[in-house]
Amino acid sequence: MSENTYAFSARSYDFQSCAKAKNWIGGEWRDAQSGTTMPVLNPRYGKPMGDVVVSDAKDIEAAVAAAKAALPGWKTTPFKERTQVLFRLKHLMEENLEELSWLASHENGKTYGEAKASVLKGIECLEMGTSLQNMVAGGQMEVSRGVHCQVTYEPVGICAGVTPFNFPVMVPLWMLPQALVAGNTFILKPSEQVPYGSLRLAELAKEAGLPAGVLNVINGTKAAVEGLADHPEIGAVAFVGSTKVAKIVYQRGAAVGKRMLCLGGAKNHLVVVPDANIDLTASNIAASFTGCAGQRCMAAAVMLAVGDTQKIIDRVVDMVGKVRLGVDMGPVITKEAHARITGFIDQAEKMGAKILVDGRNAKVAGADGHWIGPTVIDQVTEDMPVACDEVFGPVLAIRRVATLDEAIAIENRCPYGNAASIYTSSGHVARYAIERFEAGMCAINIGVPVPREPFSFGGWNDSKFGHGDITGFDGYRFWTRPRKVTSKWEVQADTNWMS
Repeated sequence: MSENTYAFSARSYDFQSCAKAKNWIGGEWRDAQSGTTMPVLNPRYGKPMGDVVVSDAKDIEAAVAAAKAALPGWKTTPFKERTQVLFRLKHLMEENLEELSWLASHENGKTYGEAKASVLKGIECLEMGTSLQNMVAGGQMEVSRGVHCQVTYEPVGICAGVTPFNFPVMVPLWMLPQALVAGNTFILKPSEQVPYGSLRLAELAKEAGLPAGVLNVINGTKAAVEGLADHPEIGAVAFVGSTKVAKIVYQRGAAVGKRMLCLGGAKNHLVVVPDANIDLTASNIAASFTGCAGQRCMAAAVMLAVGDTQKIIDRVVDMVGKVRLGVDMGPVITKEAHARITGFIDQAEKMGAKILVDGRNAKVAGADGHWIGPTVIDQVTEDMPVACDEVFGPVLAIRRVATLDEAIAIENRCPYGNAASIYTSSGHVARYAIERFEAGMCAINIGVPVPREPFSFGGWNDSKFGHGDITGFDGYRFWTRPRKVTSKWEVQADTNWMS
């Protein structure tokens, strides 16, 4: 296969097919040893844009062997030289921004603008990785006369990451910069629904000078994830996906002594009080739950309307009605996702909820894909699944409450703890709510409270299993082991207990 097998030439939404998505092991493209493949669908059209290989334990073993062979050389490469590879990769991603954005759009279904924003966020994460050479320098202190303590961060060794379908380029870059710059070798398992972004990153990393075997990409399904969690020579695994699977993967890897960090799902609440700015709040909420077709763990799921907020609800409905499907919002990932999301809407309606905006029969001319329009459901009650379960689609459930404390209590009862927002013009009200939310990422008048680098990304409760966050300096700590060194070189004239 050529040097740029997965270069993507499309610069529009017109359908384009791709080469078979193979594994990248030891600097080579390889078929899965099982010979099995499965289709990769373009969600806009609902038809295959290519096939992806389905790996098993033999392919995992080959990737581990390649990572193990590359580890001594990469680990002993000076930190600043490892960082230079990331600098070159950042430059290549910027040069190929249009290509990476259209690729993410085609395999995931995002609009071009959403895809481009996600690639830019990935580049920002990569930039954070290049700054680590300055953040980890210096940890030494004379703790007593002639006695020095120092800390160094040593790589774990062979590491692995499992990433979801919703951000094909960005989420791998939550993991790779910190893990690679620390001196680890890495095995990446992207979602089988969106393999091409990771394969293109592997090609660009090679072009940036990353040695063969330092980054390997394994494609597959459940068996591949289990193989990474089980393999005795893989020291750390990160996972991003649903809470159900995150918990299983966390328990499986932790049971054999691995370092595990698994991010799960979300049910994010947006609390709106009567003094909130109408235009700011309505536009923010509409963008939050419709962006990326609601397929992001930071999307608004439930609007908790405190008191008289009808004008804001009316404005949300008006704004949502202007969303152009296929232009402002893309499709959902699969027909199964479509059926699940519409099932939530059907069930809520049968249980007495009022559908203010109904996207169940949405269509886009010339694109027979998995389309659902923005949907707003009012008069939702706690016994309705749409109020409590993760929908992962462009659906906003509105629950009406009398007081702020009632809204906070609802948010606190939710088992997830990813994100929560408060919309108000009062600093006191904002602070009161923020200090009481059970969520790891909170916001004031912002509907998608994703922290910008270097602030780290991660939720609480059933939205995360493991310690620390996945990006920022927390991510670097996850992929490293601190070594503490205490030294003394000569006898001192005065003594104390440290002597």
